[in-house]
Amino acid sequence: MENTKTIAVAMSGGVDSSTVAAMLRAEGHNVVGLTMQLWNQRRLAGHEGMPEAIQGRCCSLDDVYDARRVAQTIGIPYYVVNHEERFEREVVRPFVQDYLSGRTPIPCSLCNNHLKFDQLLIVARQIGADTLATGHYARVEFDERSGRWLLKRPADVAKDQTYFLFGLTQEQLSRTIFPLGGMTKPEVRELARQHGLALAEKRDSQEICFVPGGDYKRFLDAYLEEQGEALPDTSGELVTSSGEVLGEHSGIHNFTVGQRKGLGVATGSPLYVIQIKGESGQVVVGPGEELYSKTLRTRRVNLIALEAVTEPIRVVVKIRHRHEGAAAILERLGEDELQVTFDEPQRAVTPGQAAVFYDHDVVIGGGWIV
Repeated sequence: MENTKTIAVAMSGGVDSSTVAAMLRAEGHNVVGLTMQLWNQRRLAGHEGMPEAIQGRCCSLDDVYDARRVAQTIGIPYYVVNHEERFEREVVRPFVQDYLSGRTPIPCSLCNNHLKFDQLLIVARQIGADTLATGHYARVEFDERSGRWLLKRPADVAKDQTYFLFGLTQEQLSRTIFPLGGMTKPEVRELARQHGLALAEKRDSQEICFVPGGDYKRFLDAYLEEQGEALPDTSGELVTSSGEVLGEHSGIHNFTVGQRKGLGVATGSPLYVIQIKGESGQVVVGPGEELYSKTLRTRRVNLIALEAVTEPIRVVVKIRHRHEGAAAILERLGEDELQVTFDEPQRAVTPGQAAVFYDHDVVIGGGWIV
């Protein structure tokens, strides 16, 4: 084959990346499997609320075992790359700091942006592969007109993972392929069966890899205890938006914007968390209609489809992975700051999450909500 290439496949031990490896191998490419070991799942076992193992988490030791088994089945070399130290420094620590300062982080985007693609592309090069393939549901293509690499939504809209990939640079996109971009999940499972992969029926991982059961409060307690650090006192007042004090709370890390349960105050009508003020320790609560915002600001912006936002442009903005997306105007505020003004106010805009900007299928870019 003339066009045989060496392609590194990021293998997470799930159906998607395993199918990618099998597909590329069947096409005749030299395929090398790479798995990142990022977090020792048993590390906090024994701390309160931290189980030994949990199903449905990304990147567990079972996943490493599954990925290795797939590599053996399809006959490709396979390596595990250990990045636990860097993962803790660049993903886990910021996650803890964010919660303790009143923001609601998304570690999967941090991990993709700062670690996974960055490191896997370096390792790929070291083993003689110019290209990295992953099992993400997204598409990459080169746009002749603008001379830029574009990140686009996949065919299977329900599995769209572009929200978590907004931080990819032009260099990274130029060396990355997403072979599942044109397929649906049922088609991928069927292909996995055809290739005889034992994990064709394996469930998708939904969990944050280092937070068992999604209980981040217990994780914070266990992690800080393990580090020999006391949980800082982030208690303060529960106030209304007009400044009326309703009571005290035990710590801002116990709240997220939009939360309704567990506020510890009883009033006639339901109250929601409207804002968390990290500096003063105040948690602002109010009726549901106060949760809606017309504007938001983003920093640490990464633009993909264009070099810069020089004049206001029409976009659709997603403020959460599961958000439908809302029509808005995007404009430049400062050196590294963009403002979004929605046509219709949006519910629970949350600092610490990402805002990702779209033009139909194309990801314009994204930034972190401040």
